[in-house]
Formats: sequence, C-alpha cells, structure tokens
Amino acid sequence: MLTITDLSLQRGGVWLLESVNLTVQPGQRVAIVGANGAGKSSLFQLFLGQLASEQGTVSLPGGCRIAHMAQEVEATERSARDFVLDGDLDLRRLERELARAESDGDDHAVARIHGELDVHEAWSAARRAEALLRGLGFADPDADRPVSAFSGGWRIRLNLAQALMRPSDLLLLDEPTNHLDLDACLWLENWLRRYRGTLLFISHDRDFMDRVATHVVHFDRQKLELYTGNYSAFEGQRSERLAQQQAGFERQQAQIAEIQRFIDRFKAKATKARQAQSRVKALERMERIAPAHIDSPFNFEFPVAEKVSNPLLSIRNGQAGHGDTTILKGINITLLPGSRIGLLGPNGAGKSTLMDALRGEGTLLSGDRTSGENLAIGYFAQHQLESLDLDASPFLHLQRLSPRASEQSIRNFLGGFDFHGDEALSAIRSFSGGEKARVALAVIAWQKPNLLLLDEPTNHLDLEMRQALTMALQNFDGAIVVVSHDRHLLRNTVDEFWLVNDGRVTEYQGDLEDYERWLADRRKDETEAPKRVPDGQQAPQESTEAVGESAEDRKIRKRAEAALRQKISPYRKKQAALEKDMDQLQQTLSALEEQLSDTSLYDDNNKVRLKELLGEQAAATARLEEVEAQWLDVSEEVESLEEGLAG
Repeated sequence: MLTITDLSLQRGGVWLLESVNLTVQPGQRVAIVGANGAGKSSLFQLFLGQLASEQGTVSLPGGCRIAHMAQEVEATERSARDFVLDGDLDLRRLERELARAESDGDDHAVARIHGELDVHEAWSAARRAEALLRGLGFADPDADRPVSAFSGGWRIRLNLAQALMRPSDLLLLDEPTNHLDLDACLWLENWLRRYRGTLLFISHDRDFMDRVATHVVHFDRQKLELYTGNYSAFEGQRSERLAQQQAGFERQQAQIAEIQRFIDRFKAKATKARQAQSRVKALERMERIAPAHIDSPFNFEFPVAEKVSNPLLSIRNGQAGHGDTTILKGINITLLPGSRIGLLGPNGAGKSTLMDALRGEGTLLSGDRTSGENLAIGYFAQHQLESLDLDASPFLHLQRLSPRASEQSIRNFLGGFDFHGDEALSAIRSFSGGEKARVALAVIAWQKPNLLLLDEPTNHLDLEMRQALTMALQNFDGAIVVVSHDRHLLRNTVDEFWLVNDGRVTEYQGDLEDYERWLADRRKDETEAPKRVPDGQQAPQESTEAVGESAEDRKIRKRAEAALRQKISPYRKKQAALEKDMDQLQQTLSALEEQLSDTSLYDDNNKVRLKELLGEQAAATARLEEVEAQWLDVSEEVESLEEGLAG
C-alpha cells in the first residue's frame, strides 16, 4: 500500500501540492493526469527519493522494490540486450558474486549462488530481455547492436524495456507511449494488464489509459483527486461535477455541435457501415467528454487554402525506399480534397517512407508523382521540431512567414495554442517538447495547407492539446494522412485506413479493433518468460494454433475457448453493473457536497438537516468503498479469465 499523508510540495517557489492525502492499494493500476506543469513528474521524483517535500509523508511497505522508466540514456557501447538485462539488479549482483566466488575457488559459495540464480530463473533472462525488445518493436538483430547506434526515440524504448525487466512491486512509468508506434502500444497494454505489482503511470493517451488503468488520480488546484475506473469513467465523473456548476455550458454545447457536424459529414461520405456506426458511438462518448474539457486553454483551427486542386496528389506505379533498397512496390494512390486517411502497419513496414514519398522528399525511387497546381502541404513529424529556430519566438516564426500580418492577428492566432503575453515573444530554446510541438503545429496551421501529412503528431502533447487537435482536424476541410499511436485521434479524424505491409499499400477494410486482432494473429505475445524444460522432455508448443494441429484438436480447443468466454460473461455483466453503481454513488456524493457547501446549513436552526446530510454522506462513502472493493475483485477475476482465453 502506498500512502500519502498531509503532503505539500513546491518547485521553484510554486506550490504543486498542498496538504494532500492519497492511498493506493496493492495491485491497482493508477493513471496520473493533469495539466503540464501540474507536478506529475515531480510526484514520481518524490517517490524515488530525488525530491523532498515541504511537509507530510510518503509511506511504502518495507522492502518495496521500485522500478521506473528513465527519461534519458547515455550513448554507451553496451548491447541493447545487456542494457535491458541491467534492469534486473539482483541478477547482475548474483552474476558479480558468482564471478568472485569462482575466482576465489569457493565451491560452497559457487553452489549457493547457482541455486539463487536458478530460483531467479537466470537461465531465461536473456530470452526474456529479447522478448521485451521484440514487443517494443526492435528487430532480432538489434539485440546485439550498441545503445549508441540507436536514435533518441529508440533509446527511450530501451529505457522502457529495462524498467519492465526489473522485478518490482511498484512500477513508475512517465509517458511510456511517447515514441511508440501503435503496435508497440498494444503490446505494452497487454504486458501491463498482466503486471502483478502496483502501477503508477503518467499518460496523455486516453485509449491507453482506458485499457490499462483501474483508477485515475487527477492533479487539480494543488490537490490529488482519486477516481475509480479508467479514463472514460474519470471524464464522466468529472464532467458531472463541472456540469453541476454550469460553467462553460454554452462552449460545451458548441463543441458538441461541432462534433455532430463532423459525424454528419462522415456518415454522408462513409462507405463502411461499421466505421459509420463506430463514429456514432464516438459522438455519444464525446458528448460526455466535452464538459470535462471546457476549461482547456487551447482553441485553434487549420484554415484551409483559398484554392484547392482536384485531385490534390497522386502516385502511379510507384516504388519507394532508400538508396538501393526498395521498401514499397506498386504504389497507386490518389488523394482528393476531403480525403481522411489513417496509415496502419507494423513497425518498419514503410509508413514514414510513404509519407516522404507523398511529400516528394526523394524516397520515391520510380513511378509518377503528380501534384495539383494548388497543392499546399502541411507536414508534421518529430524531427521537424529540430528545424525550428531555437533563438526565435513563436511570434517571430509566424511573422517571418507573413511580414505584413498585423501584430494583433499573430498574437490572437498564437493565443489559440496557449502562447500569451511574454511567452509568445520568448525564444523557444527553453521550451519543453510539448511547447515546441505546439509551435510547429501553429506554423503549419498559419500557412493554410490543403493537405496535412501528420507523423505521430501527439507525441509530447498533453490531453487538452490532443483534444483541441482532434477538434481542429475534425473541422479541417482539406485532406489528411496521419500516422499515430493515439487511437482516439484516429477514430475521430479519419474515414478510412490504408495498410502498409509486406511491401504494399492497400485499402484496409476493417477498423482499429480488427487491426488489433490482425496483429495478435500475426505475432504471438512473447512477454511471458519461457519455462525451462527438464532434460529429456520436449518443449511445449508456443502457439495454440501449432503447426500440425488436427481438425479434431482445433474443435476441442475452440469449444474450450467458447466455454471460457461463456464463463467470463456473467463477471463482465457484474463488472458493468458495479461501474454503474459507482457512477451513481459518485453523483450522489457530488450532490451532497454541493448541499453541504451551503453556509446556511451551519446555522443553529439547521442542525437537524446538517446531521441528516452528514449521515447520508457517510453512508454513501461507505457504500462506495464497498462497491469499489467488489469491483476490484470482479475485475481481477475477469483479467484472470481473459489471460486464460489469451493463453
């Protein structure tokens, strides 16, 4: 159990937390959310002993093993495999002790250490490290490459693999999905759902949080508010509180109207009934989301160019790659005004290569690329941030593009990206990654493109900016091609998907859920350590769809899986019912809190009513704790059964 008691924390003279209390139970998976600069990373530093609080305490169980994901890594010559293995501190300690014992000729110590290594399953450590690397998108030969050979984004993945390799009771992950592609995100979700310890993670990816989190902690006005359920549950509960205040009601309704207009436009164009239906469901959800974001500091759009060609861009009989290496063949694609394409495909399949070919940046080795006379491309990728002038301000970046634009028009435009006052005039050298990304997006929007090519645009962006970007893309009248691991953005901004795989670009007929199943069939999850087989016995088959499986065996297995799904069903229904009860109890408590905030209740003549309300509050709180405990038990049972189904 992690317990925070009467904690106050400040950084640079700014109070981040004031007299907060929080309890995290063992086995909970807690998403930490809040605005950039609220103090999320500082809280992690506090847990790791890298920061001291002004008052209060943080209590962890004795002997609690903590693993965390480092944000930087030096360019060492250690191999990727050894770097990941370094995360298992006990393994490395035992290896050093064994080397000393062997050097000293201490046979007794050697035997003892070998026994400890056997208990530690050291025999499978290298294979477990390699499985982590494969899951995070590394190719098998990468395990032997030195850390220095990888770019910054891939080193972040190595840091994540090292954290997952370390045996732990408490796992701290700060933005683990940054620099991951969609495939790696899906793999990581499955790994974390099976993690046995307590997980605290900072994320701005709502789908990732929905899949992983059992609870959400919200940084709000120097307090920590704990919510039961995933991120969608948090948004629903928070929106209820905000809706009761009626704050920003008109803005909320305007946002919902914009979403509805986008849905109407989508349904008018859609050729795939499943995608149309999923978008309607997205609207239902976003109506609940909207109130939770009424106080967002971001509100911008992508103005479209005055002139538009039709088609905007086409490639015929294209081959794309690098140098003498061809990655994609037979490219025949056309982008029309209003095209909204999401690119799917395994890591390394050629999505970025295709993006560069669309841009005309030299990866198109052969074929015809024809662009419309009025084509205006807006391109965003992480390496584009490096092309920004670090000594220039956001204001100067836009002024250079339009010297005749008025100062006020530039300031108004930048305000939509939350650059106000002196910040709009400050050199961006000291800006965070998220702030630089906002500058890059502002530069793109200012130039009025009619084709947006976006390669992982949400990296470093917080939840509010991601929401604003989604809204801006929904209302963009030009064409969009986007690569992103943010499924919420994909679901709510694109009309169709292209699959980049096996050297081809083809229209993908399914949705994101179909793609996830396709990936699962394509690559069996290898996160579990292989079990050592006693001498003389054969290793078990690694896949239930083993080569040579008979038709009868397959029928038996399918019946067993169906029986297990049937067994899961009542637990899932119970889980949904408990979630509904929790929502109702949260609403009841919110209403009681609203009534108890009435100062007249505390007059002498209202003592009876005050006592009644306090009694109702205590009863509702006790009931909520009881339901939460039941929900945790049922959720664990569901996860256990789902593991059996996945296995």
